[in-house]
Amino acid sequence: MTKTERAQEHVPNPEQILQIGMGFWASKTLLSAVELELFTLLGTSGHTGAEIASKLDLHERSREDFLDALVALGLLDRTGSGSGAVYSNTPDTAIFLDKASPTYLGGILEMANARLYGFWGSLTEALHTGLPQNEIKTGAPGFFEGIYADPERLRVFLDGMQGLQLGAFTAVCATVDLSSCHRFCDIGGANGTLAAMIAAANPQLTGMSFDLPPVAPVAEANLARHGVGDRVSAVVGDFFVDDFPPADVYFMGNILHDWSEAEKQTLIDKAYAGLSSGGMLVAIENIIDDDRRTNAFGLLMSLNMLIEVPGGFDYTGAQFDQWARNAGFARTEVRHLAGPTSAAIAYKT
Repeated sequence: MTKTERAQEHVPNPEQILQIGMGFWASKTLLSAVELELFTLLGTSGHTGAEIASKLDLHERSREDFLDALVALGLLDRTGSGSGAVYSNTPDTAIFLDKASPTYLGGILEMANARLYGFWGSLTEALHTGLPQNEIKTGAPGFFEGIYADPERLRVFLDGMQGLQLGAFTAVCATVDLSSCHRFCDIGGANGTLAAMIAAANPQLTGMSFDLPPVAPVAEANLARHGVGDRVSAVVGDFFVDDFPPADVYFMGNILHDWSEAEKQTLIDKAYAGLSSGGMLVAIENIIDDDRRTNAFGLLMSLNMLIEVPGGFDYTGAQFDQWARNAGFARTEVRHLAGPTSAAIAYKT
C-alpha cells in the first residue's frame, strides 16, 4: 500500500490532539495528589473516600471526582463503588509515590508542582525570546544560584533529581563494565547517590562526588548512610573553574544538558584532560534520537531547559560524538538505560 493510499484510508480522530492539548488536567491532578501526600496516606492499605477526605481535608464536592479521576488515569485502584468504595495504591504508585518507599520518585513531581507547572505557562514567550521563564524574570537569582542559596530548595531539588534518575543509575551499575577501573569521579555529584551506587556495585573502586560547597554535607551523609564513606569522598569544587580530579572514569548525570554548546564542549574537554589512558566519560541524559522523532521526553526536557536556564539544551548521540571527538576521544556509543534515558559514553585511548 502506498503512502497516499494509507492517507486516504485514515479516519480523522481528534482523540490524541485532545489528550495532549488538555494533558495539563491529568498532570495537575497527579501533582496535587503528590502535594497532598495521598499515595503516602494510602501506603499498603486502603481507605474509603470519606476517610481520605477527612485526613486530607478534601471538600465533599471534589473528593469523588478527584479520586475516581486518579482511578481512571491508572494511578489508584478502587474496590466497590459509591460511598463504600475503598481506594488503594496501584503497584506502581505504591513503589514510586509512597514516601515510605526507598524508591520514592515524587521529589521531582514536588518540584514540578511547586515551580515548573507555573513557569511552563510562559513557554510561548520563551519560544519567541529564547529567554528563561523562571525566577530570573522577576529579578531573582538564576535557577542554580537560587537553589544553592536555599537549603530547603536544595534538598527538594536533590531529592527530585535522585528519584528521577534511580532507574538509570541502577542500569548504569548493571551494564557499564568498570572492572578495569580503579578510581572514579561523579562530576556534579549532587547528593552522592550515583557515587554510592557505583561504589557498592564495584568493590574495587574508590571515588569522589564532586560538587559545590553547599552540597558536600548532604553527599557526605548520604555516602555514609550507604556504607561507602570509607571509599568515596565528597570533594568540593566548581567544574568550570577547577580541574577535574584525576580518574579512570567520569560520570555526569544530567549535567551537560544544563549548558550551552560551548560550555558542554568545555566540560568534555576537561574530562578528556583529567582521564587516564583508556578512561571513559559516561554522560547520563535523556539522549535524543539522531532523527529527533521518537524520544519525546528528551525533546520536552530540552524545552524545559529553555524555560529554566540561559543556554542549556538536550542533545543527540551524534552531537555528543562530535563534541567528544573534538576533545580527542577516540570513539563514542549510546547505550539505553531505562525509559527515555541513555548513557552517552566516550572512550579515551
